[in-house]
Amino acid sequence: MVMIIIEILTWWYRQGWMQVAKNTEQRFFKVSHLFSVPILVRTLFAPWRRIITYPGASIDAKLRAMGDNMVSRVVGFSVRALVLFSAGVMLLLSSIVAGIQLIVWPLIPPAAIVTLIKGIVG
Repeated sequence: MVMIIIEILTWWYRQGWMQVAKNTEQRFFKVSHLFSVPILVRTLFAPWRRIITYPGASIDAKLRAMGDNMVSRVVGFSVRALVLFSAGVMLLLSSIVAGIQLIVWPLIPPAAIVTLIKGIVG
């Protein structure tokens, strides 16, 4: 019985804690790819949904196309910046949860023992 408890505690404070840290890393990777952060950063100033107006022959048509394309790029930048901000908030929340998890992880076995003793003693 003592060996089982020692093995559990050895796992808890070695492999278990390392697994929690590895899961944190995987969580950051998943959030980053869920929001497509690399793609959004690469295409931050691209036109929205590739909506591009091609200029005509006259100066009026060229100015209109330049204005339309500028509006499309501003809309694209705004939407992508908002999604990147949301990804940043999610990464911040994930790091807060990970920090709490890494701090609480080693405290769980002693807390379980204390709770068990208090339950028995009364």
